[in-house]
Amino acid sequence: MQNMKWLDMVALLLLVVGGLNWGIMGLTGDTNVVWMIFGTWPMLVSLIYVLVGLSAVYVGWMAMMKKGA
Repeated sequence: MQNMKWLDMVALLLLVVGGLNWGIMGLTGDTNVVWMIFGTWPMLVSLIYVLVGLSAVYVGWMAMMKKGA
């Protein structure tokens, strides 16, 4: 059960990072904070985007399971 809490926190953190990045991109038009920080490692940038997407799926799935319980 402790692992799930850890995974929940990591997923939530990634969603916050992704949401803030999208918000900043929307406000400024082209400022991508993830790329600014990790742009020298394009594979890491891609990995971060994939992890944010997987986090969204995980959190959505968890919300649906909680709603059904």
